[in-house]
Amino acid sequence: MDFSVHPERVRPARRHFGVDGGERPGPGGCWPSCPRRWGRRSDSSGRAARAGADCASPGSGRPAGRERWWLAAGAAGAAARGPGPGPGAPGGGRARAPQAPALRGAGRPAHVTGSGGGGGGGAEQPWSRGPERAAGPRPGAARTAGAGLAQPVDMVNIKAFTLVSAVERELLMGDKERINIECVECCGRNLYVGTNDCFIYHFLLEEKTLPAGTAAFTATKQLHRHLGFKKPVNELRAASALNRLLVLCDNSITLLNMLNLEPVPSGARIKGATAFALNENPVSGDPFCVEVCIISVKRRTIQVFLVYEDRVQIVKEVSTPEQPLAVAVDGHFLCLALTTQYIILNYSTGLSQDLFPYCSEEKRPIVKRIGRQEFLLAGPGGLGMFATVAGISQRAPVHWAENVIGAAVCFPYVIALDDEFITVHSMLDQQQKQTLPFKEGHILQDFEGRVIVATSKGVYILVPLPLEKQIQDLLANRRVEEALVLAKGARRNIPKEKFQVMYRRILQQAGFIQFAQLQFLEAKELFRSGQLDVRELISLYPFLLPTSSSFTRSHPPLHEYADLNQLTQGDQEKMAKCKRFLISYLNEVRSTEVANGYKEDIDTALLKLYAEADHDSLLDLLVTENFCLLTDSAAWLEKHKKYFALGLLYHYNNQDAAALQLWVNIVNGDIEDSTRSDLYEYIVDFLTYCLDQELVWTYADWVLQRSEEVGVQVFTKRPWDEQQKNSFNPDDIINCLKKYPKALVKYLEYLVIDRRLQKEEYHTHLAVLYLEEVLQQRAAAGSQGSEPSETQTKLRRLLQKSDLYRVHFLIERIQGAGLPMESAILHGKLGEHGKALHILVHELGDFSAAEDYCLWSSEGQDAPCRRHLFHTLLAMYLHAGPAAHELTVAAVDLLNRHATEFDATQVLQLLPGSWSVQLLCPFLTGAMRDSIHARRTTQVAVGLARSENLIYTYNKMKLKGSAIWLSDQKLCQLCQNPFGEPVFVRYPNGGLVHTHCATNRHTTPSSPSPGTRT
Repeated sequence: MDFSVHPERVRPARRHFGVDGGERPGPGGCWPSCPRRWGRRSDSSGRAARAGADCASPGSGRPAGRERWWLAAGAAGAAARGPGPGPGAPGGGRARAPQAPALRGAGRPAHVTGSGGGGGGGAEQPWSRGPERAAGPRPGAARTAGAGLAQPVDMVNIKAFTLVSAVERELLMGDKERINIECVECCGRNLYVGTNDCFIYHFLLEEKTLPAGTAAFTATKQLHRHLGFKKPVNELRAASALNRLLVLCDNSITLLNMLNLEPVPSGARIKGATAFALNENPVSGDPFCVEVCIISVKRRTIQVFLVYEDRVQIVKEVSTPEQPLAVAVDGHFLCLALTTQYIILNYSTGLSQDLFPYCSEEKRPIVKRIGRQEFLLAGPGGLGMFATVAGISQRAPVHWAENVIGAAVCFPYVIALDDEFITVHSMLDQQQKQTLPFKEGHILQDFEGRVIVATSKGVYILVPLPLEKQIQDLLANRRVEEALVLAKGARRNIPKEKFQVMYRRILQQAGFIQFAQLQFLEAKELFRSGQLDVRELISLYPFLLPTSSSFTRSHPPLHEYADLNQLTQGDQEKMAKCKRFLISYLNEVRSTEVANGYKEDIDTALLKLYAEADHDSLLDLLVTENFCLLTDSAAWLEKHKKYFALGLLYHYNNQDAAALQLWVNIVNGDIEDSTRSDLYEYIVDFLTYCLDQELVWTYADWVLQRSEEVGVQVFTKRPWDEQQKNSFNPDDIINCLKKYPKALVKYLEYLVIDRRLQKEEYHTHLAVLYLEEVLQQRAAAGSQGSEPSETQTKLRRLLQKSDLYRVHFLIERIQGAGLPMESAILHGKLGEHGKALHILVHELGDFSAAEDYCLWSSEGQDAPCRRHLFHTLLAMYLHAGPAAHELTVAAVDLLNRHATEFDATQVLQLLPGSWSVQLLCPFLTGAMRDSIHARRTTQVAVGLARSENLIYTYNKMKLKGSAIWLSDQKLCQLCQNPFGEPVFVRYPNGGLVHTHCATNRHTTPSSPSPGTRT
């Protein structure tokens, strides 16, 4: 964000949050939390009031209800801390009242934690003065409720740092009361302290870990040196690469040896400096010098120097628009706190970028480099603002106290010091994480990850707790989101492999916390991301893991629950929800890489859950690929009376005999299982596709006894190629089915009609069975029915279509049975068409059947055969005499319906002369049309033949019209020999060959070809 001094350029945008809970830049990469308008205010209450007025001012261009969390937080912090300097607060002191938390990152938490250790020596420590500092609420909380915040946020402290004494008062100054610490510097184990009486003290720090696991420091004094002035030592900076200590005292920077504190022999120094900063991102590229930026005693001037071991060299002098008060440097960029504003200045190009305004008379400016091209600034309204060299902010600001004295960064935390407290804020989610009471502190600096804080009498170190310990504390307090944000932020400080292991475990722990709170969607995502060994989750459910599983829970444990009963406190509804979640989760992970190595445990657990819940997916699991362990699963299914599913399990494990016996027992009623009402039909289908021939024969009688029509499907629906492979001989099957006549008929129909086996035995056997059933039906009926039964229709169709049965055998069986239609069909099969037609016409009087007989008997025959049959039938109608009126009508109808089947000339000779032309009009019309059609078709065929002959003649004449030159030099294209006589064969491509070569080539296709011979 461009923090311009113009009010319209610094108005905040809406907040944008990332998936980790931290705030993200809004449109344009800008952070929303910059003040819209800042002016000088006389007190905190006025600041809050004006802030609220700004938000709703008509000229602001924004509605009053727009989200402005930073402004509310500023108002809350200002109101909570009471009035500013005024008549009632001499010397700028502040009267404090009890304070309660009001907003995340704003105000103070209700409980503060402070700890000390190591080298305390019994002296009164700055964090232990008064019992209310350690356990009571922080003063100033009483007014927070009136700050106009939307809703309070429950703020629970975490212990991120421990405050440990490093240099005791007695070690530094003894009994001298007037000696005060002015500055400190730490480089490795070397600690340097500058005092107000112009002394520099050098200590060696030794860190130890106490049995309780806390850190303790012992400082050993090496030496001290007086600089020869009567002024305090203002600043110390170590340049370890040069073994030099840069000391600012009496507006002069002196170079000292880091070990003996002796000035360099050359006496090199920088004069006229009020403050300075080292460039930790140097641009010179010279490893034997350091770059130093100073605020000059000259008004509005910044100077840049190169400092070597024994000399200094000025590089640049830059003017500033106002008097600079504080500076930090990164490369060519200076971040300056001027009298009324912060700016970024490129001393190489002279270009500057305004950031935002502030009032140096009200507060002490803070400018601190926290990383490459990024700075931390103390902004208005109690905001710690981040700014890059481009003048934008890529992080959301942190909200600290208005009267911040110093700030430091120990990733992922920003640490702020005011006159009473040390506060710790997260750079990841901008929340205030810890508050340490600390009075009279005035120095807070970080040195390569070590944070040092000092009062005027002592030096202390903020020892960070391991990030993993902090994360575990958050998880123990069920603060999952904060733990995850902190874990993600820790990535930069931990080796990649170690971080991945740690982060996966944290995700898994967080997943179990969400699971215990029945937040199943969140738990599922955490389990997935953390690559949880799903057996950790299964083990919570009693008896779900197989007895053969070698799984043991992770150590240290991922959660505190023994099992699901403890987690749900016996609540059956919650337990049911947890089981439904596990079903869903196992279903999703069983086909992923997460299941590799323990698919048996997953599928067995899933089967048990399905069986217990009577879930429809139990059968789906068992009929698809699965890894259910037979022993555990079988016992569980039997316990829950899932016998059909148990049969499927047996079948999947190649125990078909056990599966079938179980299902047969269900059908017989020996055991109860209502899973499938059509279990008998299922068994038949199962046997149909069973490859075990012995098993099929074992249960064939059982299925046939229950239903012949259904049971025979074991043989009729079986794929024919499998029957051949498995030696299911049809003769064996027929022998088996002799006890089951209905099944036998069905099977023979399958062989004859469906499979179309051309075997006389099967056709005759089927016809005999049909005939016997027809005779039984007629005997039961007592008289002939008007309509043929279904079996009789099947018999007639078989007799008509098949040519393989024994005709004479069937005629003998039919004689005297009163089956004239069947007799006619059989006579027709013997070629005795006259007898057949006589039965149909004279015995049955069924003229349509006689016509149909002519049609189906002549199927597959030539036209003369069909014509002969129709002429025979017509002659039978006409020779009956004129008295048979019905036969005359039948003859007319036959002629008119089948005119094309007759020879018109012969028919006219047979017809009586008394018949009128009108009576035979349809016949005559059809005969004429057929005759004309035949004649015209013949003419077309003749014309096409003549055309083809003409074309052939033309081509022949064309070939004969061109001369062919043949000489002794002309060679045969096949044998490459000259022609001995004027006889040859010519190909269309002009190639000439010997006649015998052409003949040989015709009989030997593999010989070379010059073209198609003509």
